Amino acid sequence: MQASPDVTPYIGKLIQFRRDLHTHPELKFEETRTAGQVAAWLQALGLPVHRGMGGTGVVATLRGTGPDAGDPKRAIGLRADMDALPVQELNQFGYASASPGLMHACGHDGHTTMLLGGATLLAQKPDFNGTVHFIFQPGEEGGAGARKMMDDGLFERFPVQAVFALHNWPALPAGQMGVRIGPIMASAIRFEIRVRGKGGHAAQPHTTVDPIPVACSIVGQLQTLVSRSVDPLDSAVLTVGKIESGTVENIIPNEAVIYGTCRTLGQATLDLLVEGMERISTHVAQAHRASAEVIIKPGYPTTVNHPEEARFMNRVMGEVVGAGNAHFDVLPAMTAEDFGFMLEQVPGAYGFIGNGPDGKPGINLHNAAYDFNDDNLGRGATFWDRLAREWFAQARA
Repeated sequence: MQASPDVTPYIGKLIQFRRDLHTHPELKFEETRTAGQVAAWLQALGLPVHRGMGGTGVVATLRGTGPDAGDPKRAIGLRADMDALPVQELNQFGYASASPGLMHACGHDGHTTMLLGGATLLAQKPDFNGTVHFIFQPGEEGGAGARKMMDDGLFERFPVQAVFALHNWPALPAGQMGVRIGPIMASAIRFEIRVRGKGGHAAQPHTTVDPIPVACSIVGQLQTLVSRSVDPLDSAVLTVGKIESGTVENIIPNEAVIYGTCRTLGQATLDLLVEGMERISTHVAQAHRASAEVIIKPGYPTTVNHPEEARFMNRVMGEVVGAGNAHFDVLPAMTAEDFGFMLEQVPGAYGFIGNGPDGKPGINLHNAAYDFNDDNLGRGATFWDRLAREWFAQARA
């Protein structure tokens, strides 16, 4: 086991930094201030910092003092996301969002700060035999920022043997962590179904083809896709989140548009649902003398952990929070994560760090009353420090 520097002297500064980010949230690819704050911290550690990758991304590099630390085969990437959400915060504490309609409702302020803490500990004692690339990613919330960083040459400019990430998880109490081999987060696509009819006067529906009841019929039938087409032992979620149609009460519109998401843990299931959406939409519309067009908007792939890296991450979790608090059988979540793009190109693992206070589950992600648990800042920093040291302590080809 590799000894980590004591994180205690840095806790106050980490809390202050995290709460500052919480007060000043920025949406995907607008993280200019956040990236500047991150870069300033890393530069104060004496690390070379590269900005602008993927738009507003930041990458810093720390080479250990070991004899083979410069070998590109002895390098890992540690990733944190930086962006906030378009949510009006309900919290009333002193560091609540100062930006109307924006808040850190998913804990990316905490993820960023934990990784800065890990960089701080590693920089204080760089006696490891390898190189760590700290990846601060923009645009995770629907912007595929991971993909954009990769398109900008992330892993060509900063080649790594493995890549790791953490997400806070309110379903787990603080002091617990978890990971699993295989799918840990779902793939997600967005869809749009445009139902076209024939508009007219509300008093003369017989002269129209009203797209609104057609859209409602389609939505009702879409609910049978998961319950009657997907293996009960498989996992899938199809959600309609928005229906848009019409202008005023006395006009039957020409069109109604259905918006939603589809999430699965495997490509075959996703293909089945897409085919089903197209079949149901087309034929229900035809039955009502209307037409329907299904538009699929590509999203995120399934986040699939690699076996060796997931086992390693779990072992390090056990060292940080105790074996009894380090779960290796966490259930996969049907939320989606663009870290899945990175795991398609590089081996690695994605894990959870419990966020619930007082030994209980916490407020859900994306909730307007959510807040990151600051008790995790030291824990997460120590985890990142320990993970890097343990990785390089092992015999690596």
